[in-house]
Amino acid sequence: MDLNERLELIKRNTAEIIGEDKIKSFLGKGVVYCGYEVSGEIHLGHLVTILKLLDLQKAGIKVKILLADWHTWLNQKGNWKFVNEQTKQWERGFKSVGLKAEIVKGTSYQMKQDYFEDILKLALKITVNRGVRAMQQVARDIENAKISQIIYPLMQVADVKHLKTNFVVAGLDQRKIYMLGVDEGKEIGLQDAVYLYTPIIPSLRGAEGKMSSSVKDSFISIRDSKESIKEKVNRSYCPLHDISNNPILAIIKLIILPMFGEIYVKGVKKEEDKTFKNYEELENTFENGYVWPSDLKNAVAKYLNEIIEPIRKKWK
Repeated sequence: MDLNERLELIKRNTAEIIGEDKIKSFLGKGVVYCGYEVSGEIHLGHLVTILKLLDLQKAGIKVKILLADWHTWLNQKGNWKFVNEQTKQWERGFKSVGLKAEIVKGTSYQMKQDYFEDILKLALKITVNRGVRAMQQVARDIENAKISQIIYPLMQVADVKHLKTNFVVAGLDQRKIYMLGVDEGKEIGLQDAVYLYTPIIPSLRGAEGKMSSSVKDSFISIRDSKESIKEKVNRSYCPLHDISNNPILAIIKLIILPMFGEIYVKGVKKEEDKTFKNYEELENTFENGYVWPSDLKNAVAKYLNEIIEPIRKKWK
């Protein structure tokens, strides 16, 4: 793989890149991390960042995964018994998706003195209002934010330093958190890094925000059966001509096309069958009414099962 191919792999399917000019200089010693709250199921929304990590792995960059047990607890996602049980589940789940990653638990380093001192240094510089704003798309019950949920983003900034990474992968909903580090990271000697933000897959239920395991019927889990996948896809929001906030189109763009390179959509009649290798072509065809939502959903359900079935088997 030449330099241009590696760069294209790193940058594809990102919504925004902060520090793009630094990518080349970090390639030889690259380490990327992505952090995950260990709550609920691993689902397609997580698969977007997992695929991005796989891209970086193929480009020769070492991968670290943070199972953020402290963050999960601070964000009121469960007590420690639940968090510890979920951590074991997530560790098993990540080992089943093909990443050759170093898996790190937050509790393995986040209570050390030098880490805690960094949190306090950041706390002296960042206002309460900005801390709350940073968490608006991440926190549970943000209208009644707890102090723990303001500590959370400070820890996330410190994680970049203490995991010794120079690439960060995160969903676009994490942008405000990491920008705290970009703006104030000098207080803790935060190293330069490239921040790769991936798009968010909308809820299967439509205009209700992102796919989330906290919202019933909004997500597809890596443990869902073939029948469950088909049922959820068939019920999902995908009105004809509508390309905005469409979870079916987002799944094709962010998961199916990167993994398969194409999607074959079978029509009612043979002459209506279509193969798309380019997302923009598919989107235009759908927007103009030349592909039916039902045909698109049938194709998506088939491809998703092909992706999830081997993961599901390893999970068991």
